Amino acid sequence: MPHALNWFEIPVTDFTRAKTFYETVLGITIAPMEMGPTTMGMLSTDPTAVGGAIVQGEGSAPSQNGTTVYLNGGDDLAPMLARVEQAGGAVVVPKTEIGNDFGFFAHFVDTEGNKVGLHSMK
Repeated sequence: MPHALNWFEIPVTDFTRAKTFYETVLGITIAPMEMGPTTMGMLSTDPTAVGGAIVQGEGSAPSQNGTTVYLNGGDDLAPMLARVEQAGGAVVVPKTEIGNDFGFFAHFVDTEGNKVGLHSMK
């Protein structure tokens, strides 16, 4: 069965601020891409992986309610989580063991007001 997730978008109000935040936390470079009146920044460019982007445009409203997207925290999510506050976000659930060999998770609120999760196996 294919992945249940195909694509995700994290809504942002200030693209530059959000771009800086996610570049700092994830340790990646995000290239802005204009798609009509919408600005997007890809979080992954691997065509074989599930993709997602930060998105600024009509209808993009950050929220701490509703669906939570979990970003890949790599081998250990602790280094990414440690960069959240220095990048202007807030850790709201620290690194927590899930149990039953499902790894670890954490939640943070980004600079735009979105609640986002991280997951890793260690």
